[in-house]
Amino acid sequence: MSRLPYAAGALIVSCQARPGNPLHGPEPMSLMAKAAVDGGASGIRANGPVDVAAIRAEVSVPIIGIYKVGDPSGVFITPTVESAADVVRAGADVVALDGTLRPRPNGHTLATQIEWIHAELGVPVLADVDSVESALVARDAGADAVATTLSGYTNGSVPTDPDIRLVADLAAKLDCEVVAEGRYRTAADVRAALDAGAHAVVVGTAITNPLAITRWMVEAMR
Repeated sequence: MSRLPYAAGALIVSCQARPGNPLHGPEPMSLMAKAAVDGGASGIRANGPVDVAAIRAEVSVPIIGIYKVGDPSGVFITPTVESAADVVRAGADVVALDGTLRPRPNGHTLATQIEWIHAELGVPVLADVDSVESALVARDAGADAVATTLSGYTNGSVPTDPDIRLVADLAAKLDCEVVAEGRYRTAADVRAALDAGAHAVVVGTAITNPLAITRWMVEAMR
């Protein structure tokens, strides 16, 4: 039985734009989300209650809500119960949070946070992990599913390609859904993730960040 509100093979589009990007803000992100859904996306991943609420007003597909707060060098993807509550109240159907082994704010444990989200908010929890070890711990802590979002981002050396091997390892070792996320740029990448056992694939920059895409093209032409 699926723990996430997505059928197998779903494409989820991450609609996020950092400050400094001309598309930063709830209105551009809500339009980006609508375009993604009109193009066939089964879901949206969005950051912060303001963006989540704006996107919820435009689309009816399930939204994965995150809230990036605190120090980006540590646990900052939905690090507290309060940040989880903020995005659910704004319209998120799933909460994604940092599921790595790094120390969490306020001395809370991952299990405590997930238990509170389940009991008080009543939504599934997607743990963003960086390794097989952290995925196993997150699942044991009660995560409903895991995503490879943080693979390559916690050891100081970010690769350029998606971590297909981690997807395959997690699919073989876990009894829950695996979501592929992180550096998926082409249709071939998405197909490879599904073939490796991913239940769904999240694509962000390659669809929703023309600033970054343009820079890729310019660099390739030099």
